[in-house]
Amino acid sequence: MASKTSKTSAKVVAKPPLLSGGNPQIAKGDGDAPVQAYIAAMPGWKSDVGRRLDALIARAVPGVQKAVKWNSPLYGVEGQGWFLGVHVFAKYVKVAFFRGASLNPVPSGTSKQKDVRYFHIHENDPLDEAQLVDWVKQASQLPGEHM
Repeated sequence: MASKTSKTSAKVVAKPPLLSGGNPQIAKGDGDAPVQAYIAAMPGWKSDVGRRLDALIARAVPGVQKAVKWNSPLYGVEGQGWFLGVHVFAKYVKVAFFRGASLNPVPSGTSKQKDVRYFHIHENDPLDEAQLVDWVKQASQLPGEHM
């Protein structure tokens, strides 16, 4: 009597390559799945920051729209455009508020684009979640970017 043996194969999923500064290279896509893939691929401590940011944004803006474009997660409101983007650099995670100059208080990081303001999160920075949530709520109520 011949016995059938079943082979179980472990599926090995390669991590996406990291671009300069450690930013994950994630295929463009709409929805939560590509954003979660980006967060999972963020190197080291930055992945924890990504998960924390994603949870705060989702809690602050119920029904928030998500996508990855140009290797950066974007967050927006349907019909209004994108209000926030995230990008990994070697020493920090950058949160870009596309209408940040209209926020109160205005985030400290300036941009070459007059309306954009940045908030940088370094490895051991304490994160003022109340301020971040306030910015996210304000930003979600402003006209967004259509990209």
